[in-house]
Parts: sequence; C-alpha cells; structure tokens
Amino acid sequence: MAIISTLLKKGIRLRESLEQEYSRPMELQRRELKKLLIQGTRTAIGERYDFASILRRFRQHDDEYYDRYKAQVPIYDYDKIYEEWWFELLEGKKNVTWPGKVKYFALSSGTSGATSKYIPITKEMVRAIRRTGVRQILTLSKYDLPNSLFTKGILMLGGSTDLEFNGTYFSGDLSGITAGKLPIWFQRFYKPGKQISKNRNWGDKLDQIVEKAPNWDIGIIVGVPAWLQILIEKIIAHYQVETIHDIWPNLQIFVHGGVSFEPYKKGFEKLLGKPLTYIETYLASEGFLAFQALPGRKSMRLVLNNGIFYEFVPFNEENFDEDGIIRPTAQTYKIDQVQEGIDYALLISTCAGAWRYLIGDTVRFVSKEESEIIITGRTKHFLSLCGEHLSVDNMNRAVEMAASELDIRVKEFTVLGQPHGSLFAHYWYIGTDDQVDEQKLSSLLDRFLKELNDDYAVERNHALREVIVKILPSETFYEWMRLQGKEGGQNKFPRVLKGEKSEAWQRFIHEKGDKL
Repeated sequence: MAIISTLLKKGIRLRESLEQEYSRPMELQRRELKKLLIQGTRTAIGERYDFASILRRFRQHDDEYYDRYKAQVPIYDYDKIYEEWWFELLEGKKNVTWPGKVKYFALSSGTSGATSKYIPITKEMVRAIRRTGVRQILTLSKYDLPNSLFTKGILMLGGSTDLEFNGTYFSGDLSGITAGKLPIWFQRFYKPGKQISKNRNWGDKLDQIVEKAPNWDIGIIVGVPAWLQILIEKIIAHYQVETIHDIWPNLQIFVHGGVSFEPYKKGFEKLLGKPLTYIETYLASEGFLAFQALPGRKSMRLVLNNGIFYEFVPFNEENFDEDGIIRPTAQTYKIDQVQEGIDYALLISTCAGAWRYLIGDTVRFVSKEESEIIITGRTKHFLSLCGEHLSVDNMNRAVEMAASELDIRVKEFTVLGQPHGSLFAHYWYIGTDDQVDEQKLSSLLDRFLKELNDDYAVERNHALREVIVKILPSETFYEWMRLQGKEGGQNKFPRVLKGEKSEAWQRFIHEKGDKL
C-alpha cells in the first residue's frame, strides 16, 4: 500500500483522527477556538473586538467564553468582512485578521454573487488542508480495496498552478494553490503533473490530459463531477473505446465534492466498465471542512481539530430574510447545541483570518454524536417565492428521481423563480443531450417535489401556479460558464439563479434563440 506506507514512513500519524474519534466534539471545538483567538489577539480585528477579554473567559468551565465571543464579534458575510478588513490584505498590509501578511488568495466560484471573491489563504490554512487530506487518505484503509490500488496514480483535475501575481499577492483557484504546494512524497502519485497543471487554458489542459491518458495507470480521480465527466467523455471519444476502464483498468475511486453527485451519477456510470467507490469531500475555498470517513455512508464527518471553529444558524425565516441574507438578530449555536434533522447555515472562524464568517452553505446533522453531516444547499440558492421553501437538496433529489424514471442523463440544471400573472412560477432549465418530453419531465419533477416537500405541495395548490421545463443542450451550460470566466477547476453552475444572474442567463438564452 505505497501511499499509506509512505505516509507512515514520513512520520505522519493518526493522532489527530484518533483524537477526534475519542473526544467529545465540544472539547475539540473549545480548544480550537481558544487557539484561533490566541493567534488573532494582536491583529487589528483582535484588538478591535478585544479577543484577550474573550480568552480570559476560557478559565471558566461553562459557556461564558462563547457567550462573550458572540456578544463581542459580529457575524460577517463576504461583502462585510471584505469591506471592513480583507481589502487591506489585498493591499499587502500585515496583521489585519491573521498574523503576518497574506500572499495567496483563492478566487471562489462566485455562485452567489456577481464576481469572484478573494478568499485569503494563509500558510497555516495550506498546512491544515494538507493535514485533512492526509487524514482522508488514511481512511481508505477502512475500505475493501486491493493493496495494488495504493500504488496507482491519482488524477486531480483542478485549476492552474500558474497563479496570477500582481506584485503584491498571488491569486487563483484553490485547487491550483494547493496543487502547487503538494509535498514531495505525494508528487510521485500525482497526475497530470506539474507541466500540464500550469496550463491556464482549460480546453488545452483537457486535450493534454487526453493525449497522456493511456500512459498513466490511474486508480483514483478527484474533482468536480461535471468537469471530470467531460474529460472522461473526451478520452472515450478520442480513443474510440467503450468505457474509461478500457484506458484505466485499475480506476476504482472517485473523490468528488463541490456539488451533489446524485444528479450526475446515472450519466457518469454509463462511462464506466465497472463500479467505482464514491467518496465525498467538503473542501471549500475557505477550508477543508469535512470528508466521508467511513464506507457505506452518504454523510461526511466535520473536521473539529484542524484550524476551524464552527457555529450553526438555524436556516429559517427568523434568522434569514427572503433573499437568504442573515438577520442581525440571528441565533447561533455551537456544536453541542445542535439537533439532528434541522438545516443550519454555517459560520466558521479559521486559521486564514475568517471570523464568524457565513460561508453560504447549509448542512444537516445526521449524527450529532459522530459530527456527521450532509450538505443541503446554499443560503441564497433556494426558492421561496410564496412559502414553498424549496432547497437545493429537494431539487437534486427530484432531478435524480425523474432522470431515473425517464432513463435520461441530466448533466446540469438551474431553476428561476418568476412572477406568473398575479402569482408565481418555477422555470427549470435542464441540461441533457437525451431526447425527453418537456411536459412529462415537468410533471415528474412536480410530483417528486410534492413528495419531498410539504410546503411545496401546499403552495402548488395556491400561489405557485406553474412548473415550466425547458430542455437545453448540456453545452449551453458550459458555454455560459466560459463566458462568465468560470470554466473548469472548482467552478459549479448555480442551482438557483436570482437577481442580475437570472437576468443575464435569460438574455443569454434569448440570444441563443432558446427563449421560453
């Protein structure tokens, strides 16, 4: 087992994993917040909000430290923390929200806003991401996998490692930043290698990988489902083979993240000659938050002792307005106060200088004891025009169920909420290259959503009058991504479009002659 044995020979231990397995979640999180506050005490944000006085409350054995933390430090979203603090990081200032100077910034996919966001990546965060990655690799020993797999190559399909540099800082896709800092021991397994990884042209990069593909013995692939599917389709077409296993017979694991894999699964598996083991990760631009720790589960385990402190905000109308913006009076909880089965928006404080930062994702605990979660959507990617409270999780599952019943492959989709006369309608844009009747698909989606969501079922009898489906070629979605500068890497097509992006998408479709 070359990968795992290499880790052990290099002195990497299971200590952190065992510590989490045998400790109460709140013990680990209390310690993590304390370490973060100590590091941040002499920064500008630490001085403004008097981190030192919060730290003194850790001498107590009750929750006073957290009560003080909530009272003294405000909740931030990206716009607020950027306008108050992070813009200074881009100017090269030191000790703003984290000790020292930040040299790297991850450009987020920008699915919630109009432009990319600059997320600070400190050397401490790079190390934290690497440590969590190692922990995930070590969990592979729990799977029923042949030893030979761990001698094979790992294809990581991400952004360019040739980062932009403006004289003050480097910026690029998080996957490009981290791939450019891979430890030496890992580089013998890593594909596509340094030279191809530097390519900034996504199309050229895919073509180079296609050319090299037969020369590699790939056992594990890592990336966003949509882009990996495109790559595999290119390889199959170029070499005129039936499945990707004709090229990579030892491919056994797909490590995916960024979006729910379920809507892609049916189409993806048609490219395979034999089943894969699927492993989900939760690697955001702001940090490596969770990964699937055990086989046979669809949940992920939060990483509680590696540079991130979590808070949880019930995702309801008391805490968020109709646009998904958090209210100033929002109630927050720490990990020992959450309940299973409730959707929470995540706040994180990190070793990259994010403090009580609204990451924009919503999660649900399926096991509080084991800190196991599933991602249910985005705070701004939901539809509730008239009280239907439709989540991304509902949408993903309905699409999966409808695609299965119709035996079609849905590669992408997005939903818009629009006025419809004096009432409302949902407009679904479905990306598939299979033949399908729009009205039949609309009826199926509507039926499954009623089964999945009681509020939706009620509103379909009242204010939500129509569910309209428009079938588009899959390439239409990827063309839109290219025009937005969001092709490849960790970029995802947003499941819900609102505001300016909704208007821009409709203009784009109209110009292509596909207006509803």
